[in-house]
Amino acid sequence: MSSYFIIFFSIVAVVFLGVSTYIFVRSLQALAYIPQVKLYYIVLFWLVALSFFAGRVLENGYPSAFSDVLVWVGSIWLGIMLYAFLSILLIDIIRVINHFIPFLPKALYVDYNKTKFIVFCIVTSVIGLVLIGGYINFNNPRIARLKLDVDKKVENIKTLNIVMASDIHMGTIVSNGRVTKLVNMINNLNPDIVLLPGDVFDEDLEPVIRRNLGDDIKKIKAKYGVYAVNGNHEFIGGVEPAVKYMEEHGINVLRDSAVLIGNSFYIVGREDRSINRIKPRKQIEEIIKDCDNTKPMILLDHQPFHLEEAEKAGIDLQLSGHTHHGQLWPFNYITEKVYEVSWGYKLKGKTHIYVSSGASGWGPPVRTGSRTEIVNIVLKFK
Repeated sequence: MSSYFIIFFSIVAVVFLGVSTYIFVRSLQALAYIPQVKLYYIVLFWLVALSFFAGRVLENGYPSAFSDVLVWVGSIWLGIMLYAFLSILLIDIIRVINHFIPFLPKALYVDYNKTKFIVFCIVTSVIGLVLIGGYINFNNPRIARLKLDVDKKVENIKTLNIVMASDIHMGTIVSNGRVTKLVNMINNLNPDIVLLPGDVFDEDLEPVIRRNLGDDIKKIKAKYGVYAVNGNHEFIGGVEPAVKYMEEHGINVLRDSAVLIGNSFYIVGREDRSINRIKPRKQIEEIIKDCDNTKPMILLDHQPFHLEEAEKAGIDLQLSGHTHHGQLWPFNYITEKVYEVSWGYKLKGKTHIYVSSGASGWGPPVRTGSRTEIVNIVLKFK
């Protein structure tokens, strides 16, 4: 494992344990009203809180149904952790304000332990409802439809029906049933070409192989085939095995390269920015230097940074993903500040840009800050 990943996961682990401990201490105080459950709660809390890391470790070394259960439980915990942290933080802010400027009814302090327990039950119930709603949202992707004009003439076709599915994150959470559903949604749109702009896999490739998810992907039907680029998660799990698996199952992977389709248009694929830890990735101009720029050029670039580069290079359509538009509220407000386009369509000069929120997601199978989606774009040529 590279020093980058060691540093990254060390920071994640410190933040994760710090937030979990804060939630644990404050929630345990709320359970003072029923002290007989204290020991059971301590054991249950930490079993659940640590299950994600334990599941990922076991999945990497000793994959089994048990590791799958741990990953599922741990993924749900990530959603619980976020909203428990925000709820407790809000409660503590209110308590601090009330300490200096009393405004809460004194009746709340008559039996303070009972009040804390009631608040605990209310917060737990609300979080449960939010996660259930987010789970339903996650599992029911919308079809985002766009019709775009490209000011270039193509002799043998007038329109191109594109279906895009970014951030599928196939693995333990997004498995056979979900992948089959996505494949059926794609095929029902009768695509001319299917484009996968990165994060086809979640992290480790082992769950994908064990469940034979590649067979589902092979069922995608498109006149010009299926094309993909690597996302950052392909590099987390091992980029070379990921590319090999995709190509063995009918996906054409573009790695800082361009391909002319039907002598009509180009698909240009950039390596994810993660490649820079191994070698510098190519600039767009370098990738397309031998392309005929009178033909339409469609760029796949997983992370939507520096959109002006595509405009400058004369790209007609850029497709990206990665952001998930935050996936869980309120992270969508952060991604809106980080990216020029966090989710949706933008026209820069003559370059059409669409950043998808993703067909699935990472971590908890929950969406509260955006919708999962399959994108259907019909390109009309001059």
